Amino acid sequence: MNKAFLLAGGLSAALTANAWADNTLTVALNADIRSTNPGVNRDTNSDAVILHLTEGLVAFREDVSVGPLLAKDVQVSEDGLRYTFHLREGVKFQNGAPLTSAEVLWTWRRYLDPKTQWRCLGAFDGSSGTKVVDIAAPDPLTVVFTLEKPSGLFLANSALPECGGSGILHPDSVVNGAWNAPIGTGPFKLGEWKPAQSVELLRFDGYTPRDEAGPDGYTGNKSTTVDRIKFMVIPDAAAAKAALLSKNVDMLVDVTPLDANELAQIPGVKISSSGTMSINALLFQTRDPMLKDVRLREAIAYSLDTSQIVAALTNSRSKANASMVAVGSEYHQAVQDQGYGFDPVKARRLLAEAGYKGQPIKLLVNKRYPAIFDMGVFTQAMAKESGINLELETLEWGTQLERYQTGNYQMMAFPYSERLDPALSFDSVTGDKDKEPRKVWDNPQARGWLAEAMRESDPSKRQALFDRLHQQMIQDVPMIVMYNGNSISAHRQYVQGLRPWPVSKPRLWTVNLQAERS
Repeated sequence: MNKAFLLAGGLSAALTANAWADNTLTVALNADIRSTNPGVNRDTNSDAVILHLTEGLVAFREDVSVGPLLAKDVQVSEDGLRYTFHLREGVKFQNGAPLTSAEVLWTWRRYLDPKTQWRCLGAFDGSSGTKVVDIAAPDPLTVVFTLEKPSGLFLANSALPECGGSGILHPDSVVNGAWNAPIGTGPFKLGEWKPAQSVELLRFDGYTPRDEAGPDGYTGNKSTTVDRIKFMVIPDAAAAKAALLSKNVDMLVDVTPLDANELAQIPGVKISSSGTMSINALLFQTRDPMLKDVRLREAIAYSLDTSQIVAALTNSRSKANASMVAVGSEYHQAVQDQGYGFDPVKARRLLAEAGYKGQPIKLLVNKRYPAIFDMGVFTQAMAKESGINLELETLEWGTQLERYQTGNYQMMAFPYSERLDPALSFDSVTGDKDKEPRKVWDNPQARGWLAEAMRESDPSKRQALFDRLHQQMIQDVPMIVMYNGNSISAHRQYVQGLRPWPVSKPRLWTVNLQAERS
């Protein structure tokens, strides 16, 4: 009997077909969330769920610019040091309490307390970004942030999905000093979380939308007609597909290009996709005894026909991009199109100059992200044609992540979630390896340019800095950026209103469900 249907049958006790079917959206997740605490003990699934529950002062729009969300407007002082947020009136938390500046102060002081272990603390305490030196509330609907130095990234950092969008919380989210559950202002509130099984969200009837006519990225009008969302944890991709076909789930997220092509042929199933700003790359440990020789790293780069690899990996949905500046960014210009090119002759010459004799080089991959595993397989095969001996080592995702964090590898195929500003993309890989072993690129001059890009707000000056960073990275070869990802979801045709965008996380408040489910 087919494995997929066996697995799907095993889910039947957990998946109650047509329960709440009148207005419930059931979505498959490939793994459980890690917590409900915004930006704390998180991963991409956790972020996706949290951003339905909480809202920050600002958020990313559809075009990945930053706009007000809980704020009515944002005013920046001429010296760039003070940001004044005027809050919207009438906004309520999911416990019925009104939103005031007091909750904003409480939330941000909690985020900035190291004991909270907020993922984005470094972006605001001065350790790896700007420093917030004061937060004041001159009246119930005004909050003023004072920075130590001007920052071109303060608002963007505040809106980041991995920070939980810096979602404003009611203090009752914490009980007796310990995290309990999020009480936010979002269009949904948390229902029941059954670890390793499901997460339930319920429509917040007291939600106060913005005045815009419709949604705009993570901001705009986020009113919803869906009464209930149920995220079902289905780690096995075959079982998830079978559940979609049997209508035990209405939607799959993070579908592979291969599965998307298969599912698109099935009556009643629709595919939605969009290019994203996530990055898939090959990382080098530049302190490795062999790979510290830039000629060997260059040889590997020139041995790869990245256009062919990316076309095969994505079924031509994405194109090769050698830059940390995503293809969809306004800062991706002609300079960012410069890469290595496919040149096996040059690769072999560089190998000879480096004295490489076919010694094995370990390339770490994982199977949680099929594209990362396949990227390793294609890289191994293509590099072999130039005489490079890459040995694949497949790790559990958690183990690979630990090896990444400690810099314990020779080569690694690795996915970076989208950073919606190029400075943040470069920051994810650039730094002092002695202080942050996970950093891939340790170049003091590049760190200086990056610091400038983080302070600067003038687009033309930022463009020049991003150009320099890209050109220097191509010269240093600390990594080979392969391509930006593609967010693909599959859903039953009665699921309408999905809006793909450059962030690879679903926004399910845009969905409406047809009464007739066929």
